[in-house]
Amino acid sequence: MDKKEMPVAVFDSGMGGISVLREAVNLMPCEDYIYYGDSKHAPYGTKTLEEVRELTISHIDYLVKEGVKAVVIACNTATSAAVRVLREKYKDMPVIGIEPAIKPAVYYKENSTILVMATPMTLSLEKFNRLMKSYEHMADIIPVPCPGLVEFIEEGDLDGEDVKDYLHEIFLPYREKGFDSVVLGCTHYPLIRGIIQKAAGENVKLFDGGEGTAKELKRRLAEKNLLQDADRKGKIVFKNSLEDKVSLSAYLFKM
Repeated sequence: MDKKEMPVAVFDSGMGGISVLREAVNLMPCEDYIYYGDSKHAPYGTKTLEEVRELTISHIDYLVKEGVKAVVIACNTATSAAVRVLREKYKDMPVIGIEPAIKPAVYYKENSTILVMATPMTLSLEKFNRLMKSYEHMADIIPVPCPGLVEFIEEGDLDGEDVKDYLHEIFLPYREKGFDSVVLGCTHYPLIRGIIQKAAGENVKLFDGGEGTAKELKRRLAEKNLLQDADRKGKIVFKNSLEDKVSLSAYLFKM
């Protein structure tokens, strides 16, 4: 098989990377994709760094053996834990990670207050803290840990009263001071973008890293002359470490 015709792998700790997959398909509908979610071990954001790194590397190894031309690690926690090791291991293959979209949030409005919603693991890692520190002179950037939010989404609870109450409590401490934007620092969160927007307030701007990651994927594929011909429609294969989550993955993608 011509390498151009091989699929792109999109990996996540569960359902979250579907938000990144959507952006990639919108930008490059001619490509084939394998989406692999590790719902059996979700959420990654509450595990140790070593556990996340081991899980991520093992699943990427599996996808590479399946035959892919590029890998997108569509999970902030997994990117922080393993992307450096994987780029060293697969030097000739584009390995694209994701990070919280702090930069566009900072440039959206001068001297603004920005909440960064993310898993406790993402917020604790050096990679995130370096990113935050590089922009903290330009804005008031507030990390907001969201333990348990990924679990709602993994169970398909996208607009129930429990998740709405959860979001109300998350934003409550910041109401009095006010905030200008919210960074969705986990790829699961854009799947409930609508109710996050309602909970945050209609005048609050939401940012996520999916679009930027898709653009970087396209740039890296073009750089290596790996883009598919534009006159075809690509296909998507959904896989999951829990078989009963495969159909939910496909459903969420179409929402």
